[in-house]
Amino acid sequence: MGLSSLEQWAQSQGQAAFRGRQLHDWLYAKGARSLEAISVLPKDWRAQLQAEPPEGGGDWIGRSSELHRSVARDGTTKLLLGTADGLTLETVGIPATDRLTICVSSQVGCPMACRFCATGKGGLQRSLAVHEIVDQVLSVREVMDQRPSHVVFMGMGEPLLNIDAVLAAIDCLCTDLGMAQRQITVSTVGVPKTLPTLAERALERLGRAQFTLAVSLHAPDQRLREELIPTAHAYPLEALLEDCRRYVAITGRRVSFEYILLGGLNDRPQQAEALAQLLRGFQSHVNLIPYNPIEEEEFQRPTQEAVAAFKAGLERRHVAVSVRASRGLDADAACGQLRRRLGDTLQAA
Repeated sequence: MGLSSLEQWAQSQGQAAFRGRQLHDWLYAKGARSLEAISVLPKDWRAQLQAEPPEGGGDWIGRSSELHRSVARDGTTKLLLGTADGLTLETVGIPATDRLTICVSSQVGCPMACRFCATGKGGLQRSLAVHEIVDQVLSVREVMDQRPSHVVFMGMGEPLLNIDAVLAAIDCLCTDLGMAQRQITVSTVGVPKTLPTLAERALERLGRAQFTLAVSLHAPDQRLREELIPTAHAYPLEALLEDCRRYVAITGRRVSFEYILLGGLNDRPQQAEALAQLLRGFQSHVNLIPYNPIEEEEFQRPTQEAVAAFKAGLERRHVAVSVRASRGLDADAACGQLRRRLGDTLQAA
């Protein structure tokens, strides 16, 4: 709930509106995990609420539980969180100088089955609710004792299969946690006919669409893309790029393209040339991502020389490009690895 909703709810409970403002402060600024912790509320009201669970069950404050924390030498912190219904999800805090980026999940698991991703190996269990998405940001902020500067929907799941909850979470992050839309990125591998829908619903829900849309390509041609992303067979590259153009036309925002570099497979100079040709006409940016190995696949991490050559090949063809710095390589860095390794064991315990 946002501020006005909490005020109205407090009044519906027979309390003054300022109690809703107190709740808002304790939930979002202080990160309260229980009603008992909100000491400014009247004891009798807290006791009444604790005796009468919300409709549908569960807790009044829907915080996930921390099951495991993995901290890399560079400070990257990955949390394995447990939901109220016994599932597990990952979120990651990535610190830098005067900056904290939080990578959040939009689903428990993922149905897209990308071969290079550990999350997709277990399939989809369900989409996350708004509070379960926002909770990830609160949890990382709490553990790292630092205000988040950026949030990226690049964790577990396909955000475009959970559009309404993702947009509501963005609204909450901006309205209740004080972030700016431009500090938020939504990453997708592509779901047919959803990009225009995302643009239209963002304008309806948020008033404007200023967050960054990042589209995962990972291949410069349809054949290789289908090999890496099985669901791509239903979404040809030409159709995906046309939907990207429609998104740009509706929002006025450029699209960022992500390209995971797999050693010896899609990191050759001629593939950089093909990618540049594919993106002609776009005011775009390409984010190159060196592969983080997972046990289930034999893909190789690219050499530094291959990464540099691929980047140079795009630059020669006037494509804006950057290389994402690899973080947390000593702490189950690839998305979904920590959950697959520890999730079931910790939840059972």
